[in-house]
Parts: sequence; C-alpha cells; structure tokens
Amino acid sequence: MSRVKRGVTARRRHKKVLKLTKGHRATKHSLYRRAHESMMKSLNYAYRDRRDRKGQLRGLWIARINAAARQEGIPYSVFMDGLNKAGVEIDRKMLADMAVRDPGAFSKLVEIARKASAQHS
Repeated sequence: MSRVKRGVTARRRHKKVLKLTKGHRATKHSLYRRAHESMMKSLNYAYRDRRDRKGQLRGLWIARINAAARQEGIPYSVFMDGLNKAGVEIDRKMLADMAVRDPGAFSKLVEIARKASAQHS
C-alpha cells in the first residue's frame, strides 16, 4: 500500500481555521491551536445567539406594542387578550410594525380588542 502524505489537507484545514478567526485578538488569529479554540467558541456563540436574538426581538415587539396600546389607553395584556377573543390572528412582529408605521390601523385594532374584551367580560 502506498504512503499517504497529509501535508496538503492539514495546510488546507489550517488555512480555513485561520481565515475564520481573522480579526480575533492576540495569537487567536495566528497560531493554529489557539485559533481553533477561538473558532470553536465563536461558532458556538454565534449558534446560541442566533436563537437568543429571536427572543430579544420578541421582547422589542412586545415593548413597542405595549407603548402604542397604552397611548390608546389600554394595557398590552388586555389588548392581546381582546385580539385573541376577537379572532384576530396578527403576529407580534406585524403588530409592532403597524404600531410604528400605521398608527391609524393600530387604533382600529385597539377598538376591536376593546369591543371583544367587553363582550366576553
């Protein structure tokens, strides 16, 4: 069986890791072993935080909806409960966008939510 020299694949793998760690501080972008550790951590953080970002955006949407609803004189929880009872199926992302870009339509939704929560009370 012929001998396999592994220099090319190792070089390619090392170059790939060093390319991914470009911009990291100290030896974490220049020495392979340190760079590999740094790369594994950074990819792990990126994976985790892509999921975390979804929760942060949901919090932002809720804060925006709450602010707009309170300007109309109704708290967030009552507003959302009224929408659910009225059968309005608009997600929080769209509601937050509507609150910022189209306050007229949002105030109509607030009225729908008020009527629905009053009927079920």
